[in-house]
Amino acid sequence: MSPRTNTAAVPSTWQLGDLTVNRVGFGAMRLTGTAPFGNGVPRDREQSIGVLRRAVELGVNHIDTAAFYFSATSSANELINRALAPYPDDLVITTKVWPGRGPSGEWWWATPAQLRGQVEENLRQLGRDYLDVVNLRVPPSRRTGSIGEHLGVLAELREAGLIRHLGISNVTSEQLAEALAITPVVCVQNPYGIGASNEDRALLRLCGELGIAFVPFFAIAGSGREADPVARDSEAVDAVARAHGVSPAQVRLAWTLHQGPHVLAIPGTGDLGHLAQNVAAGALRLTDEEMTRLTSLRSADA
Repeated sequence: MSPRTNTAAVPSTWQLGDLTVNRVGFGAMRLTGTAPFGNGVPRDREQSIGVLRRAVELGVNHIDTAAFYFSATSSANELINRALAPYPDDLVITTKVWPGRGPSGEWWWATPAQLRGQVEENLRQLGRDYLDVVNLRVPPSRRTGSIGEHLGVLAELREAGLIRHLGISNVTSEQLAEALAITPVVCVQNPYGIGASNEDRALLRLCGELGIAFVPFFAIAGSGREADPVARDSEAVDAVARAHGVSPAQVRLAWTLHQGPHVLAIPGTGDLGHLAQNVAAGALRLTDEEMTRLTSLRSADA
């Protein structure tokens, strides 16, 4: 008897508030450089524009970006504007605030009073009258503290019509509870992938119970996270990839999407071939045995 494949009722879309998005989206970080947050060697502008246009042609209607994704010669928001405006009616652009970067690339973190300026900067760069979704990206140093003051400002901007929906990023379950007491939250964007901790898995399940989208970043990178996608995949990931005739990155994306119908993917790339593979991973179905094997991996193995 052949292994049973997880094919039952696997939805291809999810709701971000009143916005319907395909579960495989696109992360714009790598469009402006190869290093994390676009600090590396700038990519060819026309190539990046071509990747964005091809992503939409392949059915991507959820793009994740930020004003602080920029290199010496380009910014992700500007590239999105150049490639896709006037925007398709169904395109959802998600951005994030709280972190910022100065003209020379130096990092800073916004005070609550500075958040409006960050929102307006995204509006200008994207050429939008309002932002579809804004994530409050919590600094690592604040993951045990309150996010209420910052989120309250964004809630006011949502009421003013500058933001349509709010999300939170890099948070704990406790911070999610605090956020929900302040304003509706349509998504949680946290690091997640094969080898995730029990705490991370619990937060993913909680989001599913609450009907909130869970949007992993570093889903392909695994334990490497900011350092770059893992240079050497575990034998378990490699074996599953060989069995399906796909890349290890596609296996990692498929495993992530199998975690629940509320889980979205936002893999980023500046390469047309990798883009096609990432989108195709949404249709990859793993067997129960493969899922069990991959889920049993921990970060040291992943």
